[in-house]
Amino acid sequence: MTAPASPSATASASATPSSPALTGWPTATGSKAVSATIEVSGTYDGGLARHYGSGDLGGDGQDEGQDPIFKLADGAVLKNVVLGSPAADGIHCSGSCTLQNVWWENVGEDAATFKGKSSSATYLVQGGGAKGADDKVFQHNGAGTLTIKDFQVEDFGKLYRSCGNCGTQYERHVVIDNVVVTSPGKVLAGINSNYGDTATLSNVTVVGDDDRDITICERFQGNDDGDEPTALGSGPDGTFCRYGTSDITYE
Repeated sequence: MTAPASPSATASASATPSSPALTGWPTATGSKAVSATIEVSGTYDGGLARHYGSGDLGGDGQDEGQDPIFKLADGAVLKNVVLGSPAADGIHCSGSCTLQNVWWENVGEDAATFKGKSSSATYLVQGGGAKGADDKVFQHNGAGTLTIKDFQVEDFGKLYRSCGNCGTQYERHVVIDNVVVTSPGKVLAGINSNYGDTATLSNVTVVGDDDRDITICERFQGNDDGDEPTALGSGPDGTFCRYGTSDITYE
């Protein structure tokens, strides 16, 4: 069951927003219980209200197949939203989408999943932040390119994962720029080199990882039969994991 976007949702706006400076976590302006997925076509401005799951969306575990709080149509924009707990499966993008100034206080199954089937699909996450992801923050199941910029993440498993064992596989790309990462965490970008995936990273600041346990970019042998993908290696290689030592700063 799904619910349409609120009447305050406006017409589509595809322009890329300007780059904001990284800021502290916002204070929610109010709270809204969401019992059925909110479908967005166009632009939904949440006014920084906290949206959290209730009823059928009241889960915050890692069970696969949960419904999202928001489902975005191709070209939709979601901005100024705080996702509280429980957050179910966060946000699903059916095609190209923009997530601007979206904050996850405690990630559920995943913060956002990108499902566009076209190689020309583009997804933009600009501003915002995420905490408390037991596994993945951003799950890339479809095709195309995801850009994550001006973002902050802490206490997470993987910031980005190109699906390692989806039934339909694609070549996928991620660009990570101006991101502040606070430990604990495991992996910033996980990609499937056998499908031609790439991860391009720049202006990444890692805080509190004195032992440098967080893997910046990890390559996998993906598959389409549901088996656990095989790890192939990590670190910059100039082809799949694209960054240099000057692109990562430790504090």
